Amino acid sequence: MNTKHLHFNTAIGVKKPENIRNKAQACPFCERDQLTDLIAVDGPIILLKNKYPVLENAYQTVLIETDDCHADLSTYSKDHLHSLIRFGLQHWLEMEDSGGFQSVIFFKNHGPLSGGTLAHPHMQIVGLHDIDYKEKVTHEMFEGIVIAEAEGARFTLSTKPRVGFYEFNVEMEDSGYKEKFAEYLQIAVHYILNHFPFKASSYNVFFHHIDDKIYAKIVSRFVTTPLYIGYGIPQVPNNLEWMAGEVRRLYFSM
Repeated sequence: MNTKHLHFNTAIGVKKPENIRNKAQACPFCERDQLTDLIAVDGPIILLKNKYPVLENAYQTVLIETDDCHADLSTYSKDHLHSLIRFGLQHWLEMEDSGGFQSVIFFKNHGPLSGGTLAHPHMQIVGLHDIDYKEKVTHEMFEGIVIAEAEGARFTLSTKPRVGFYEFNVEMEDSGYKEKFAEYLQIAVHYILNHFPFKASSYNVFFHHIDDKIYAKIVSRFVTTPLYIGYGIPQVPNNLEWMAGEVRRLYFSM
């Protein structure tokens, strides 16, 4: 049975550790010898079942990106970046191909406004039994000003953002991994954290698999505009061309 709502188990939710704001809380991902229900391991990268499966009728996994609690996607070495994104895409697509779910979502939270609870770099891959996320995806949400395009990957700034304001997109065909896909994704995150016109400490990455293409939407996170919360109306800023030019100047003019 398809539905439009995910049900959140609050009894499990209140047990989740939180150390994005509570710095006294120990990091469970740093205690690697205590981790259980491991699914796959590639050096410091670990995929395991989520110990706190707050979403009902879903199969929740966590992808621990590194053994360095203070690292970040924006500063990973190229070797680690590619190992991580290859690993994540592989297991996401395998779960999708298993046929056991209506759809499978793959996303990353970073920072206090991202919706995450743990600071240690991680992503989540979640199989949804009753919801097909693709029903709410449109091609126009990935349209935008081209910042860079090379070696089978494209990097854009949305002109029709899903939620509003500044959303970066990276895309490639699903026929094979393209290194520029991960490198453009890393540039978007680095720009948000280091050069954004407003101080930003939070972002999300949302992966989508639509019509033989893989997309990553990278979204800076602030307090969500009331026009979107109350009415579902996205806002488009009038300085998109400037921002696209700034990213080109900072990362592609050498």
